[in-house]
Amino acid sequence: MAEERGVWEIVRVVLLCVAWYLISSGNNVVGKTLLNEFPYPMTVTMVQLVSIATCSSPVLRWMKVRRRSDISWSYYKRIIIPLALGKFIASVFSHVSIWRVPVSYAHTVKATMPLFTVVLGRVLLQEKQTIKVYFSLVPIICGVAIATITELSFDMLGLIAALMSTCGFSLQNIFSKKVLTDTGIHHLRLLHLLGCLALFMFLPVWVFTDGLSIFQDESLLVRRDPWETLTLLLLDGGLNWLQNLVAFTILHHVTPLTYAVASATKRISIITISLLLLRNPVTMPNVVGMFMAIVGVLGYNKVNWPPQSYCPAHLDGLL
Repeated sequence: MAEERGVWEIVRVVLLCVAWYLISSGNNVVGKTLLNEFPYPMTVTMVQLVSIATCSSPVLRWMKVRRRSDISWSYYKRIIIPLALGKFIASVFSHVSIWRVPVSYAHTVKATMPLFTVVLGRVLLQEKQTIKVYFSLVPIICGVAIATITELSFDMLGLIAALMSTCGFSLQNIFSKKVLTDTGIHHLRLLHLLGCLALFMFLPVWVFTDGLSIFQDESLLVRRDPWETLTLLLLDGGLNWLQNLVAFTILHHVTPLTYAVASATKRISIITISLLLLRNPVTMPNVVGMFMAIVGVLGYNKVNWPPQSYCPAHLDGLL
């Protein structure tokens, strides 16, 4: 009986991982398709925040996740609100990156997250790493450098945006770990809280930036049917929330190291599926650079176990 339960658990995790890869890849392909004719990354981010705020509430009630009312206002001002600010800015930069450069290249650059995590952990928390960890960063850096040099659709703004979003998500990883440890808040509750705060804070900003630009964009209705744009926006927001939910479910069933490896494999699936569906031109050196960076991430995960700078709800900016 125990053996049957073990087999079923393995099957369930595999199916969840496959679903995670497909949902994440679909989310990126939909986002790129949307932004090609709808160049408003802040609006795409706002729709994702609306999805988090509206879809998370019924799930939290169904899971019977209790509210945390013992977080002080000073802690909110010092940690929670800056986290929400960082979530919004990192998400906008992420959307700018896939708008300006191919999804495959954007995700190759985002493979530098371990580099940012190590550097920021050292600067902010004075964490020291082993020589093996530092050496494991070399193939990541080399892979991203090769992919950058050989990228046929290179765009400097896209590169900077991808690096900024990766740095922002790395900072989120570090401070989300602190919030989870200090407060004992549930991962999904924190995701919901940050989404609601970011939406509330940046709605006025959106109205006077993207909102006005969309209203004054006379060619918007010509470039794509408005119903198609609305459908892509809602689909992107729904897929983004769903991939967060599936990711947290997987994290509940596996160890953090297994989750880290699964996340690196997810990046491979996103790169591969985006290349197949979006058909952006690539060269063999470009492909070699992409997969060298991903293999470097897998190596980092292996030598950095047990990790010092690890947020259990991290990887790809879930929070």
